[in-house]
Amino acid sequence: METLLDLMYARRTVRDFTEEVVTDEQVETMLKAAMAAPSAQDLRPWHFIVVRRQKMLNKLAHVHKYAYMLEKAPLAVVVCGDQKASEQHWVEDTCAATQNMLLAATALGLGGVWISLYPKKKHQKAVQELLDIPEEVGVLCVLALGHPAEQKQAHNEYDLERVHPEKW
Repeated sequence: METLLDLMYARRTVRDFTEEVVTDEQVETMLKAAMAAPSAQDLRPWHFIVVRRQKMLNKLAHVHKYAYMLEKAPLAVVVCGDQKASEQHWVEDTCAATQNMLLAATALGLGGVWISLYPKKKHQKAVQELLDIPEEVGVLCVLALGHPAEQKQAHNEYDLERVHPEKW
């Protein structure tokens, strides 16, 4: 069993996937991890749209110039936040949920990439229209997920130059 720190260091951005299917059980495990994230005032504003259909993955791939890998991914998860439920903290809450999901993917032997849509209203609106997302629900990102077609070494990006004891 890997430790949490090992998983954090092993989590890498993966943009190239095999054709192997991501199981329903793996998806559920990632979503459970996402929903275990901290949430301001325990409001849990997150919603997740799981996309498997190739036709929709292809459409999502063209919403953003850095979303091209969705055409090869067997799975996408669109991370959304109900702005009425948590007007002030939906972004932070959904970011924490997204990180948990990516760590869970790593633990399951999967890989993924965070395709940021927020705060670009144009990108958010395009995804809202494609997936019938209500107007009051913000779209944080799309995760392309799958079995990695590439292997990357674990890394540690610790940089002492960015640590400021007591004050800047």
